[in-house]
Amino acid sequence: MAIETGKREFKIELYDQLSRIGNALANGRRLELLDLLVQGERTVESLSTETEQPVANVSQHLQVLRRAHLVEVRREGTYAFYRVADKAVIDLWMTFRRTGENQLSEIRELVNAFFRRRDALQAISQEELRNRLDDPTLVVVDVRPASEYESGHIRGARSIPVEELRSRLAELPKSRKIVAYCRGPYCVFADEAVELLRAKGFKVFRLETGFPEWMIEGNPIAQVSPETQPARNEL
Repeated sequence: MAIETGKREFKIELYDQLSRIGNALANGRRLELLDLLVQGERTVESLSTETEQPVANVSQHLQVLRRAHLVEVRREGTYAFYRVADKAVIDLWMTFRRTGENQLSEIRELVNAFFRRRDALQAISQEELRNRLDDPTLVVVDVRPASEYESGHIRGARSIPVEELRSRLAELPKSRKIVAYCRGPYCVFADEAVELLRAKGFKVFRLETGFPEWMIEGNPIAQVSPETQPARNEL
């Protein structure tokens, strides 16, 4: 009887502890923050700007994620920098997202409606890009914000944030094929880059996934070392 009682207490405590993860993920704004942190370390202020939420709200959401050990924080002076706790969190987010897409028709309909023009943008698979990564006739362009590129990027990729692309077209040779990539399937940066470059006469493709998917599959990545990173005033 004592063993049965202990077993029941164990199960109750076990599932209550697991529910901390579910509770942390049970909020759309926190999921958006987690999706951004998968790209790399961010300050509370930059997350606030990106998600158009008040700093106080973002801070509260991050504390919930932190208590569930989904994110970690480091401090420099009075500034806090958040990041995902480890690779397992990235796996969890991608599995969570795929499950939603597979199980909820509302998500599929929403994504298909928003990205209705995506089928016209020729895509390249991770496998094809990996096989051609050292091809001198191919240029890979990371169109995410520079801070995300610095945190990690596809090996050999150039950083040209999408908002700078129009003014930096001269950096891209029209004699070479271009692959643009961004944050993942819900990100529009690569779509915008492909449309702009195509209109300017470039032969351009969109990576069918984003950097997190590329990284999680163990494909070649690189980081900008702290010594070569430009100073930023984002703090």
